[in-house]
Amino acid sequence: MLLKETILTCLENKAMGSLKVLLASSEDLEFLHAFHGLSSKEQVIVFRLLAKDAALRIFEHLDTDQQQNLLHSFTDERVREFVDGLAPDDRVKLLDELPASVAKKLLHSLSTGERMVTNILMGYEPETAGHIMTTEFISLQKDMTAAEALGKVRRQAKDKETIYTLFVTDGTKKLEGVLTLQGLLMADDDAKVEDIMTRKAVSVSTDTDQEEVTGILQDLDLLAIPVVDKEERIVGIVTIDDAMDILEKEATEDIYDHAGLADVTTNETSRSEVLVFGSLWTIWKVRLPILLITLGISMLSGLVIGGFEDTLESIAVVAIFIPAIMGMGGNVGTQSSTVFARGVVLGHIQVKNFMKPFVKEIGVGFSISAVIGVCTGIVAAVWQGMPMLGLAVGLAMIVTMTTAALLGFLVPFVLIKFNVDQAAGSAPIITSIKDVMALVVYFVCVTIFMGNLG
Repeated sequence: MLLKETILTCLENKAMGSLKVLLASSEDLEFLHAFHGLSSKEQVIVFRLLAKDAALRIFEHLDTDQQQNLLHSFTDERVREFVDGLAPDDRVKLLDELPASVAKKLLHSLSTGERMVTNILMGYEPETAGHIMTTEFISLQKDMTAAEALGKVRRQAKDKETIYTLFVTDGTKKLEGVLTLQGLLMADDDAKVEDIMTRKAVSVSTDTDQEEVTGILQDLDLLAIPVVDKEERIVGIVTIDDAMDILEKEATEDIYDHAGLADVTTNETSRSEVLVFGSLWTIWKVRLPILLITLGISMLSGLVIGGFEDTLESIAVVAIFIPAIMGMGGNVGTQSSTVFARGVVLGHIQVKNFMKPFVKEIGVGFSISAVIGVCTGIVAAVWQGMPMLGLAVGLAMIVTMTTAALLGFLVPFVLIKFNVDQAAGSAPIITSIKDVMALVVYFVCVTIFMGNLG
């Protein structure tokens, strides 16, 4: 059984003793995977059952939203303990997300050394190398032997962000070179650091934009890059794991900003929690209004059928093809809305280029519907021995499916633009509009091609 399922079973049965034993034997990666799938309340309960060391390790790997949720459930003393135990860059990332008054209170509660380091990082401009760097790195001197350098690495490894990239400095902390752990391990014990280091070390300044930093790390395949001040003294490093977090965040922000949907990630996350974990009344407030609106639209279907009642009575066989036309329209609408959602997430659909993929989707919808419509029309004509009925069915199928493709793109885009929950609204609105239009088009086609039988 998966860890998440076992955790949920223990919580349901209130078997906290068994759950505590289970958590103690689980690997960090396995636990994190299961933890992300729990509700906010379940996360708090489970996290409190972790051993202190494990809790501190896990806490550092959580995103800021999860960290904040857990902090709200802690006593003041435990909050200070966890925030103080974070790496400086992770601590700054968390404090940046907290309300100013809360961040200030937590900052003052830190130990003197950690508060000093945190203040230094927070003093740099947001989204710069200085603001996101960590001061936990290992520096070596060029006159050290490989044996002496390796001894220093062993002594300091536990408390540092990374040991795979080592930085060589002089007495004033000016960056002189860089050395990999692999290079150090392969060197003779009596070899000098200056003889095995790379002198041309790539670095960034404290005011370098964080996106530029991540780009350099990616382009040069570096595990860490030193951050230097105006005097070329190393003051910190940015590691590849932090850079990837920044890159993901920046890319997401850029995608939605270009699409005019800058806050969609936050909105969708909070809405998802409401729809999954909210009270019945809260869920009603989100979903019921949309359904009531679409019910009103759907009632138009009855009016349409009533308006063509004489046609149905004259040629009853007309009703046979209504489910197929409406159903195929729904299928195409679902496909198009899925294509739109994925396009927005990946940044392929943006405000400035929305018309291009929109028009293309209409073309795709028309081409697909033309094939389906012709096939359906031929089947209807042969099956019922009525060529004009086949023409009406085929044309109605083409118009309905093409319109459904149009709605599949347009409706969720408009809902997101107006800050309406598209997850709850897109499908019902697309289905209701498409159904009414399908009936109107079909009956009009039947009337035109088979005579006004009303």
